[in-house]
Amino acid sequence: MPGTNLTRDEAATRAALLDVTSYTIDLDLTSATQPDQGTFSSTTTLEFTCREPGSSTFADLVAPAVREITLNGRSLDPATAYADSRIALDDLEATNTLVVTADCAYSNTGEGLHRFVDPADDKVYLYSQFEVPDARRVFTTFEQPDLKSVFTFNVTAPSHWVVVSNAETPEPRELGDGASVWNFPTTKKMSTYITAVVAGEYHGEFDTYEGKFGTIPLGHYCRQSLKEHMDTAELVALTKQSFAWFEEQFDYPYPFGKYDQLYVPEYNAGAMENAGCVTLRDEYLPRSRQPRSFFEFRTSVITHEMAHMWFGDLVTMKWWDDLWLNESFAEWACYWCEANATDFTDAWTGFANARKQTGYRADQLPSTHPIAADNVDLHAVEVNFDMITYAKGASVLKQLVAWVGLEPFLKGLRAYFKEWEYGNPEFKDLLATLEKSSGRELQGWAQEWLQTAGVNTLSPSFELGEDGTYSSFAVAQTASAEWPTLRRHRLGIGLYDVDAAGRLVRRDYLEVDVEGASTDVPELVGVQQPALLLLNDEDHAYAKIRLDERSLATAISALSTFEDSLPRALVWGATWDMTRDGEMRARDWVDLVLANIGEETDAWAVTRIPSSTALAVHSYSDPAHRAELRTTWERGLRELLLAAEAGSDHQLTFARSYAAAAHSDAALDDLIGLLDGSFTIEGLAVDQDMRWVLITALAKSGRFGDAEIDAELEVDKTISGKEQAAAARVSQPTAEAKEAGWNAILDPGTPNETSREMVFSIFRFGQEDVLEPYLEKFLSAAETVIDTLGFHKASTVLEYGFPKPLGSQATLERLDAWLADNSAPKGAQRYVGEARSEIARALAAQACDAR
Repeated sequence: MPGTNLTRDEAATRAALLDVTSYTIDLDLTSATQPDQGTFSSTTTLEFTCREPGSSTFADLVAPAVREITLNGRSLDPATAYADSRIALDDLEATNTLVVTADCAYSNTGEGLHRFVDPADDKVYLYSQFEVPDARRVFTTFEQPDLKSVFTFNVTAPSHWVVVSNAETPEPRELGDGASVWNFPTTKKMSTYITAVVAGEYHGEFDTYEGKFGTIPLGHYCRQSLKEHMDTAELVALTKQSFAWFEEQFDYPYPFGKYDQLYVPEYNAGAMENAGCVTLRDEYLPRSRQPRSFFEFRTSVITHEMAHMWFGDLVTMKWWDDLWLNESFAEWACYWCEANATDFTDAWTGFANARKQTGYRADQLPSTHPIAADNVDLHAVEVNFDMITYAKGASVLKQLVAWVGLEPFLKGLRAYFKEWEYGNPEFKDLLATLEKSSGRELQGWAQEWLQTAGVNTLSPSFELGEDGTYSSFAVAQTASAEWPTLRRHRLGIGLYDVDAAGRLVRRDYLEVDVEGASTDVPELVGVQQPALLLLNDEDHAYAKIRLDERSLATAISALSTFEDSLPRALVWGATWDMTRDGEMRARDWVDLVLANIGEETDAWAVTRIPSSTALAVHSYSDPAHRAELRTTWERGLRELLLAAEAGSDHQLTFARSYAAAAHSDAALDDLIGLLDGSFTIEGLAVDQDMRWVLITALAKSGRFGDAEIDAELEVDKTISGKEQAAAARVSQPTAEAKEAGWNAILDPGTPNETSREMVFSIFRFGQEDVLEPYLEKFLSAAETVIDTLGFHKASTVLEYGFPKPLGSQATLERLDAWLADNSAPKGAQRYVGEARSEIARALAAQACDAR
C-alpha cells in the first residue's frame, strides 16, 4: 500500500496523462476559534484534461473524513474511492471536473495547516506549510511539482481576521454571524507546494517597491504580541535592496504581483518560498539583544526566499530529483545578493565560517549522498533534504561560477528564465544553457560534482631549497575510501607574510585548476616560502584543506592578525577539520580559540566557534584530561567576557558561552549574581532571553529546580517563555526530569517547537549517570517515532535527541548491533548511523588528544 508515499514513476505516468486547468479551493476556517474543533471544511473543484479518455488515475488528499466526491457529475462513494490518501478516478473524459468536499485537520506539527493559540493573548493564528507533499492536507491535489496550474482560493474566516494568500488580498465580504469570505483573484501558474493560506489576527504593515519593472506592493505580518518587535523599516529596506539586485541581475520582472512576508509561530523551517506569500520563523523578530550574525542570517533567509521567486517558483523542477538545484541556487544567490546589495558585504566570510561547515559535516557522515540525489519517491526526498542540498550545493554552484565566470553564468540564467518561465525544466536544460553562454563543457563537471558524494582534501606538497624557496610544489588531492572521486577544483593559493606591524598580509595570489591526485604548480618554484601558505584562498573550492607545519605554527601564533576576514575563516575551518579528523589535539584547538577569538571580526566566527569548541571540550578531548580542559575553557571564557567591549557581540556571545560552560561553584555563583544583580558587567543586558540562558544553565547544574523555573515563567508568559521553561526543566540532572521530558518529546500532542527545544536541551554532558537508560529508549523509539510523530517532528528527535554524552566504545558496539538488525524505517536508520559515525569520530579525536 502506498500510504502517503508517491513514486517518481507514478508522478511521471500521471503527468504524461493529465494537464491541470485550474483549482478552485473553498476553505471554511471559522472552526479554528473553537478549542475542541480539530478540523475545517475544504471543498476543491479541480478542472483537468486527459490525453487518453477512458483511462484512470488518482488525486491526493490526506483528511480525517471525505464527505463527497463528484467526477464529471458522477457521484463516487468516498468509502470505496478514497483509500490510502488517494482518490481513485476512473473512466476519465477528455475534459474533467472533480469536486471533493472533505474535513481536513488542523495540525500542531508545522505540516499542512498549522494552528497556534498565542498564550500571551489567546489569539488564534493559522499558516500553511506544503513542501514537500502537504498541500494535500488542506485541499485535494495532484501533488507533484510538474502539474502546475492556477489557483483560486475562497476563504471563510472570522470577520476580524487577516487572510493572506498567493494573490493580492481582496476586501472581505460579510456573511453574517461574525464571518466573512475572502475571494482571492486567480493566481499565476504554479506548483501545489508553493501555494499558501495564512489567516488569523495578524498585525500587518505595508509599503511599496518601485523598481525597473514597476511597482510591487509589500506586506509584513506578525502576531499581535510581537508587533513591537517587528523592525519593519529594516525589513522593508532589505526587501527593496534585494528586489533591486535580483531584478537587475536576472533581467526578468518579479512574476507574482505583490510580495508579502509573514512571520509565523512554531515553524519547522527557516522560511518557505510560497509565491508572493513567504512564511518565516517569527523567532526572526527577536525580543532581546542579538548579535550581528543573527541579523546576517536573517538577511540570508530573506534573500534566499526572494531568489526562489525566480528559481523555484517561476521556473520549477520537474521532480524532486532537482530539489537540490532549487535550494542550492537560492542559497548561492542569497549570499551573492547579501555581499553586493546589503550592509553585510562580508557575507561570504560568514558562509565559510558557518553555513559551508554544515555541508562539510554532512558530507562526511555515512548518510552522505550525491547532490543530485536519486529521489525515487517522497520518502527518499525527506531523507535527502539536508545540508548536502543546501550548503554543499551552494558551495558547488560557487565553484561553477568561478569555473565558467560570473557574466557567462548570469547570461545563461537570463536566457533560462525567459525560455522556461512557468515551466518545469530539468537540470540538463540549465546545463545546456550554461554551456552555450560560457563555451565550456560542463557534462564532465556535473558528473564528478553532482553525481558523486564525499569531500576531497587538498594539501600542499613541496620541497624547499637551501635558500628557503620552493624547489618543487604540488597540490595533493585525496578522497575517502567510500567515495573515492577526485575532482577538478578552481583553486586560489595565497602566500602570507608577517609585516613589520606583526600582521599577516598577503604577498601574492594565484589561481590554478587542480585535477587528479597531484597537480604541479610551477609558478611557485623559486618563490620564497611564506609564513603561511593558504590553499583555497578566496574560497572558490569545496574541499577540506590542510596547512603545512610552518603555516599551522603561524596560524596558532598570529591567526587574529589577518587583515581580511575570509582567509582567517579558511584557517579556522582548516584547523577545525584537523581537530575533528584527529590530526590536531582538542586542547590545542582550545588554546587557539582562547588566544584569537577575542580579536575576531567576523560575526559568524564569533558566535559559531565557541559552540564548536564546547563540542571539542566535551566530546573530542581525552577523558583523562577532560576535567582540566573544562576548567581551562570555563576560565578562559570568563576572561574573554570581562575583557570584551561593553555592549559588543563578543560580550554577548561570551556571556552565553560562559553560562553554558559554567560548572564550578564560582562560575555558578557568577550566574546567580547576574540574575539577581549582585554581579554586573558593564554593557551586558540581562534581558528576558539572557535570563532563560542563565536559568537553564543553573537548572542543568542542579542549582535551580522547578520552583525557580515556574517563577520565571510567571514573569514571561509568552510562547517563548513556555518553550524556554520546557527546555530548562528537561536540562535538570534528575531521573524524574529526564523521564517527564522524554515522554513529552514522544507525545504527539506536544507542539513541534516546544518538542524541539526540549530535544536540544535534554541530554547534557556531565549527566551520564541519569542518561544511561536512554540509549535503549532512543533505539526503541527509533522503530516507531516517524509513524507516531510524523516525519518533521520525528526527524528532530532522531537527529538531535540521541544521548551523545553516552558516546563510548560500548555504545558504538551496541549501535553496530542495532544497525545490523532492526525494523526501523530507513530515515530512522540514517540518523542512528550518523550518531554512530559521530561517536567513532569523537573516539578517534580523543586518542589524538591523549598523545
